[in-house]
Amino acid sequence: MAPTPRFCPQCGSHLVHPDHCARAACGWMHYRDPKLAVVVLAADANGRLLYIRRNHEPAMYRWAWPSGYVDAGERVEEAAVREVREETGLEIELDGPFSGRHSGLLGIWSRADDPVVVVGCRARPIGGALRPGPEALAAAWFPLGRRPELAFPHDAEILQVYVASLDRSASPGR
Repeated sequence: MAPTPRFCPQCGSHLVHPDHCARAACGWMHYRDPKLAVVVLAADANGRLLYIRRNHEPAMYRWAWPSGYVDAGERVEEAAVREVREETGLEIELDGPFSGRHSGLLGIWSRADDPVVVVGCRARPIGGALRPGPEALAAAWFPLGRRPELAFPHDAEILQVYVASLDRSASPGR
């Protein structure tokens, strides 16, 4: 965690509050923005989900779905495709747009004590070769019924929403 600033980066005056300068003439304000991350639940034709074994914290050595931060100026959908490619060598296509009946968007998760906001999405592989990238020790497909232990706080709910989305997709007339 970065140290709390003591001086205004704009005018150099002593900060009474770390998020804004008390000098009216300065007007410097700092906004503590959350960090947006994307997690991708990619399923193959057999319904198995794609996982990577993480080689860094948090959750080092644990199996997790491909995920990562959305870069400034990058669309969430583009970040999802990029993260899967970087971590697994696979090219994916999101399951539809991020709105509508067959949306690729599973949901958005956040907690009051965590600056990371997680966007979950569904996808399917369309090319590439499965191999672990620089942020993964391994990459593998796991059946829903024999998946590894979940690594992150929102994972159980994300998986529940994913399974429910499969049920909705399979139901005709919805």
